[in-house]
Amino acid sequence: MKTINNLALVAATFSAAGVAAAGTPVLAPRASSTLTPITVTGNAFYQGTDRFYIRGVDYQPGGGTGTVADPIADEAGCTRDVPYFTKLGINAIRVYAVDNTANHDTCMNALEAAGIYLILDTDTPKYSLNRADPGPSYNSVYLQSVFATIDAFANYTNTLGFLSGNEVINNVTNTNCAPYVKAVTRDMKQYIGSRGYRSIPVGYSAADVDANQGILGQYLNCGTDDERADFYSINDYSWCDPSSFTTSGWDTLIKNYTGYSIPLFMSEYGCITNKRVFSEVSALYSTEMSAVFSGGLVYEYSEEGNNYGLVTISGTTVTITDQFTDLQDAYANATNPTGNGGASTSTDASTCPSANENWTPTNDNLPAIPSAAEKLMKTGAGTAPGLSGAGSQNSGSSDTESSGTATAGSGTVTSTATASGSSSSSTKKSDGALVAALDMKVFSVVMVMLMGMVGGMVYCRFAFHFLGISVHASWN
Repeated sequence: MKTINNLALVAATFSAAGVAAAGTPVLAPRASSTLTPITVTGNAFYQGTDRFYIRGVDYQPGGGTGTVADPIADEAGCTRDVPYFTKLGINAIRVYAVDNTANHDTCMNALEAAGIYLILDTDTPKYSLNRADPGPSYNSVYLQSVFATIDAFANYTNTLGFLSGNEVINNVTNTNCAPYVKAVTRDMKQYIGSRGYRSIPVGYSAADVDANQGILGQYLNCGTDDERADFYSINDYSWCDPSSFTTSGWDTLIKNYTGYSIPLFMSEYGCITNKRVFSEVSALYSTEMSAVFSGGLVYEYSEEGNNYGLVTISGTTVTITDQFTDLQDAYANATNPTGNGGASTSTDASTCPSANENWTPTNDNLPAIPSAAEKLMKTGAGTAPGLSGAGSQNSGSSDTESSGTATAGSGTVTSTATASGSSSSSTKKSDGALVAALDMKVFSVVMVMLMGMVGGMVYCRFAFHFLGISVHASWN
């Protein structure tokens, strides 16, 4: 199993970049609108009616320096790198950390123009679950940062999905973190629905731990729909060239996950034990795997002192390596299966696993969302803390920490949702909220006057036009 230069802890906090304070709208950056949003049906991703396979790389230039840099806010860096993404032939990147106080329009729109989607982590070093003591770190200060992340990126149509965690559980001794990971996934899904956003998939990236990776996948897909992950991804380094489908153990992966009812992909892959030539790419996009897996992301784009880089970067100069060329060729030669690739439309939940020597949770009981965080479902996340905030792991109190066990279905979206969720960085009112904000008495008088002056037909046409404007204003 590989550790990612602390990037397992360096995920992403995103700003509620359009919310200066809870419920206070500010100018929003322009959201992308060309790429068709990715949706989930059964165990596969779809772009419209076409099966979508992730062909991508993990992208965090500067991640090896020990500092957190936001590649999506780095306009010069993004402009420098997108042409190489295109040359590589990818359709997705994963980013581990961003600055939620920055504007991301330029890069997100450049990615969109190149046909590239974003898969985004939602933790940062200061705002994350503490695997050594997860209970106190699951608090409203942490969740407010996570929700602000959603606000910042939800309206970009090329945001493919959010990751609720990366390798939080990284051995057999900390599986007690699983209920908290699952609770965060539940809370993120509820926030997305409650704020009126489109249905953006939420999932998790699991460590390369044979003892419990499959059990964790089963656990995150069991229980009520509101708490089940929308997808599951694994970091896997078992295929080390020269290898094969059977030698690597990927055939066992297929056996273990056959019948799994949510999309599954590799959030990191690309062993460097020997010279890697990415022979696994042809297998990953073949019918041997397409009924179970939806592609994957190669680790990683830039060289960060760990020999995994496809390119080296020096200022504005990018130098491609043999690994880049080998992956470029591998992607070019790997054709997606025809039709739906054997995907299943089943949405049946997995059976919740029983406790054993590698797994400590004894049931599917999850912590209840902290009361202060629950209020954000209605008010919105407000101002995000950014990368330099005070942090959340020691921010527990009576209203910020979970007060007990949640009841089944407690994460179901309620009617509190408004179209405020339709903008990635601004709070907008729903149709109902917009009309309610009007003085209805004055509105009625105006309508009566119009009827008297030009007849009922004009009234109907005006009313229809008015409602049309209100819908447009709420959803764009």
